[in-house]
Amino acid sequence: MFEDLGFQNLTAPQAVVYFALVVGMAFGALAQVTKFCFRRAVVGSDRRAAAGVWFAALAVAVAGTQIAVTAGLISFADHRFLEADLPWLAIALGGVLFGVGMVLTRGCASRLTVLGASGNLRALTVLVVFAITAHATMKGLFAPLRVALGGVTVDLGEAASLSALPGGGWPVVAVIVALSLFIAARSGVRPSILIAAALLGALVPLAWVGTGFILYDDFDIIPFESLSFTRPASDTLFWAIAGTSVSPGFGTGLIGGVLLGALAASLLTKTLQWQSFDSPRQTGRYIAGAVLMGFGGVLAGGCTVGAGLAGIPTLSVAAVLALATMALGALASDALLKRFSRSSGARVARQAKPALQPAE
Repeated sequence: MFEDLGFQNLTAPQAVVYFALVVGMAFGALAQVTKFCFRRAVVGSDRRAAAGVWFAALAVAVAGTQIAVTAGLISFADHRFLEADLPWLAIALGGVLFGVGMVLTRGCASRLTVLGASGNLRALTVLVVFAITAHATMKGLFAPLRVALGGVTVDLGEAASLSALPGGGWPVVAVIVALSLFIAARSGVRPSILIAAALLGALVPLAWVGTGFILYDDFDIIPFESLSFTRPASDTLFWAIAGTSVSPGFGTGLIGGVLLGALAASLLTKTLQWQSFDSPRQTGRYIAGAVLMGFGGVLAGGCTVGAGLAGIPTLSVAAVLALATMALGALASDALLKRFSRSSGARVARQAKPALQPAE
């Protein structure tokens, strides 16, 4: 369709950067206002409210994406999410590692990008390490391990899509949307925040349609993609380092847009605040979590947004497995950390018993 838009001095690969920048700015602003984060929805102290926000976005993302599929605007027939050979070991292991990582860093990749734009230096440090690790996993030091793990597959055939279930895809869509709306309605979140979350979810089908239909060009093909943070973080880092030899793409525009949108929202709401690490131990914990998220996100095929918010709407079994194992990794690691914290606290309390003072 892109050739029908009449642009004279703009190619599809160039246009997609501007498109991603706008989508990213909207995501950044909405995520800042709603505090959108999958980790908070799973193990946060306010997980009921956070789950309401996350699932409100998911309901709109699923419905909007499948409406676009039904209308013939886009198709996931050849997309990697629906490949017949499911690399189950890589996805499951990557999902668990990503879940552990986001608990250690107290935020998923999307949330940390938003926090980084509002003055959180911990989040910015994590993003840099996350991007380096993701790039090393895709094309560098960890690539052989990724390939080895990805070679363990199971052939699902048509069952790689939930639409292969009896009745087709729309009954599955109806169940996902209904359950998501039920969780959102029972969350106690203000309607205005739920509306903002729904608008955030609408960015998923907008990005799918934008890259797969509006900007599609037979002579200058661009990748068919939607919201994600693992590969885009890596691409943005690589472009920042070697911009004269590497052209920006959708991911680069998306990350830049999220940072700008979140910064603008934090300034308007007066929530911009500089924050840093409290101790070397905390620094080590966050860096370890960033490495786990970078490695795990690539293995799982995306982060909680790429494989979750944008992946589930494709009705991909791989996306469901990735998100489920991320939640499992987060729950298990959070439980272990709390248990360790309780035992350490009791030990410190015993050691802190006042010693006998010498006589005056």
